[in-house]
Amino acid sequence: MKRPTASDADGIDALTRRAAATPGLIQLGGGLPSEAQFPRADLADSFLRVLTKQGAPALQYGWPEGLESLRRRIAERLAERGLRGLTAADVIVTNGAQQAIALATQVLAGSGQSVAVDAQSYPSALDLFASHGLRRLPLTSPERAHFSYVMPAVTNPGGGTMTKVARAALLARRRPVIEDDAYGDLLFAGPAPAPLAASDPKRVFFVGTFSKTLCPGLRVGWLIVPPRWRRRALRLKQAADLQSNSLAQAVVDDYLARHDFERRLPVLRRFYRRRAERLASAVRRAIPSWRFELPAGGFGVWIETDAAVDERRFLQAAVEERVSFDPGTGFEAWPTRGPTTLRLCFSLARPTEFEEATRRLARAWRRAARGAPHAGRAREGTLRRSRWIAAPTSPAPAP
Repeated sequence: MKRPTASDADGIDALTRRAAATPGLIQLGGGLPSEAQFPRADLADSFLRVLTKQGAPALQYGWPEGLESLRRRIAERLAERGLRGLTAADVIVTNGAQQAIALATQVLAGSGQSVAVDAQSYPSALDLFASHGLRRLPLTSPERAHFSYVMPAVTNPGGGTMTKVARAALLARRRPVIEDDAYGDLLFAGPAPAPLAASDPKRVFFVGTFSKTLCPGLRVGWLIVPPRWRRRALRLKQAADLQSNSLAQAVVDDYLARHDFERRLPVLRRFYRRRAERLASAVRRAIPSWRFELPAGGFGVWIETDAAVDERRFLQAAVEERVSFDPGTGFEAWPTRGPTTLRLCFSLARPTEFEEATRRLARAWRRAARGAPHAGRAREGTLRRSRWIAAPTSPAPAP
């Protein structure tokens, strides 16, 4: 498989958009949460309440750091996760986790500097680092990067967790870290372990979001900034957009005030774990040559194959078969000529569609792989797993 070009990326983007707009196409790509878990009625009640509040503060301008009461609730939740002593003053509300990662990167990035990342990582973070001219180094590299970007609780795309040894080694470097906790509340065995920021609050930027657990349309995330960089991060936030959406913040704040968010999380974990197990079973039956491990959390399954096919051709065939997936090169920090990889998401499509979806995917794979060279396995029968990520154990079936 050749190294992807800008033209390849444009073609894949066009196919992805086409897939999203195709009626009857089963979406196994995109990493979208299930609409069945959006608390629509409760959010609607909160929306109406904040609209009619005296003085209409939800419709006014606010401060760059965000709504104080919402920041206090976030700080209280994180204190329960192990971030002791956190207050509202430590929290910056952002437009989703992506803006939080962007602010942290702006604070840390400089010309010619480098960032350590895992072999497979969040594509929008990788794109962001590239836009800042940052050189990517492996987390395992002896060369010391200026800072690191990691997802310790639940990785994307693999859905694994960082090992205790890897966590300790990363902190021992005494370099800044951006800790992306986007899926931290969706560790199936939950709750997630204490964040890295709990062990080193002076160096770890902590990123979180309600996009996976409430809904992404509100775009409410947050950033905890180490004290020495907090003022700069706030200036950058103000320069970027003045403030995050007042109405969205007010809706989330009202929802959290009136509903037990912590009781919601076990329901979500069981819901997505069942889907992960159902999709895994369907893939094993339809395409037994593909290799993967059941994720420990999150929204997707990371797949490795034994053939190096043109992933644009594969995605084209899949869309024609009315099924989608996420091509693997977007997640690869260093795309190679190795076997084709992909992410399959179990979060959006209905479990009753998984059998048909994987049959369609198998047909598309046969079409795309026809004539493609057999690339072999990276190690005898095993995945190319980072030593920084714990091997997931198959969870017991959800009750």
